[in-house]
Amino acid sequence: MEQQYVAGVSEHTDEHVADVETASGSWSASGAAGLSGRAGDNPLPVPARLVQGVIDHGAAIGELSESLGRRVDLDWLALLGERAAIAGLSRGGDVSCGGATRLLSTATDWIALSLARPDDIASMPAWLEASLPDDVDELWVEITRCVASREAVELIDRAWLLGLPASRVGERVADRPSMRSAVMTPVATGAVGTTRLDELLVVDLSSLWAGPLCANLLGLAGCRIVKVESTGRPDGARFGSTEFYEVLHGGHESVGLDFTSAQDLVALRALIERADIVIEASRPRAFAALGVDRATVDGPAVWLSIAGHGRDVDDAQRIAFGDDAAAAGGLVTEDADGLCFCCDAVADPLTGIVAAHAVLDALVRGGRWVVDVALSGVAASMSAGPMVSLDSDAIASPRARAVVR
Repeated sequence: MEQQYVAGVSEHTDEHVADVETASGSWSASGAAGLSGRAGDNPLPVPARLVQGVIDHGAAIGELSESLGRRVDLDWLALLGERAAIAGLSRGGDVSCGGATRLLSTATDWIALSLARPDDIASMPAWLEASLPDDVDELWVEITRCVASREAVELIDRAWLLGLPASRVGERVADRPSMRSAVMTPVATGAVGTTRLDELLVVDLSSLWAGPLCANLLGLAGCRIVKVESTGRPDGARFGSTEFYEVLHGGHESVGLDFTSAQDLVALRALIERADIVIEASRPRAFAALGVDRATVDGPAVWLSIAGHGRDVDDAQRIAFGDDAAAAGGLVTEDADGLCFCCDAVADPLTGIVAAHAVLDALVRGGRWVVDVALSGVAASMSAGPMVSLDSDAIASPRARAVVR
């Protein structure tokens, strides 16, 4: 049986009802409001549903964590600007705050393309079937020119085949099931273990931002967090801002395992079977290759899978990062010159918050659960609708939390 998970509203909808005036004041003070729009111009508004959604999920996390032992109260909206505060990022219009993703106009629709990895850049000639310059700035100019005459659907289909993080803007909005914040599937009934968070072990196999933020929130609620990384392919966030990495992982234990070693794979499976909660954000074939996945491991009360576009057959192998996934969910903003990014990789922190809410909800319900959360689905659940108005003179700067040791 599959159940829809919804935070703070009802059991049947992800429509976060927001008072636009109240949402506007909260958003202006959040520290994240200045991250949407073009450099040099006033920040652009975002959907009130985004603002209210974060507030609703945060309030639910506070209530659920308190019922399980330790209340977590944070400046929830400020989390959306935390990376920007630490790394000194700012709004760039149709260029993401981090600089790796761009919104591009095609012959039919807008698309978002991320070139976050060397392999993505190397795939550009095959994607566009053209000779392209090596210089990154010149490359983007040529990509922009080439896609302007192509159809978006064709470009995204080719991106999927090449393993490129790309999406058509709003592709998830029309697909109602994908708008669900999370899907909770019960796999066993009855109480499992303890319901006190300070007695629970979380094994975090995720990387970058969404999964680690979920683990961070569970750690603040009292859980013991053990981060597991492949020694051959550690978390890519380690190569970014050290301070931001420490904000997400402060106070957590860390284990490095060689995933090509039979002995280390035995240790990995044993650790997962001891866990009360598992967090992972890998494509299904990655865990299947290790012989360790949610279908074969018995033990965790909650198995949380975070994916870019979901676990359906057609989407399970698609790559996504926070900015292109947000665009897929229609979570963008706009001015007279075209579309602009909404905040900094916003699908990542939104998904971390939603995922933590889902895990806590599953623990309160009891039994064993598999929880699936898609970045683009979370973004879609908080897109569209009325936009907040902004007072450009009252917009706070991004801010970050102190590292918890």
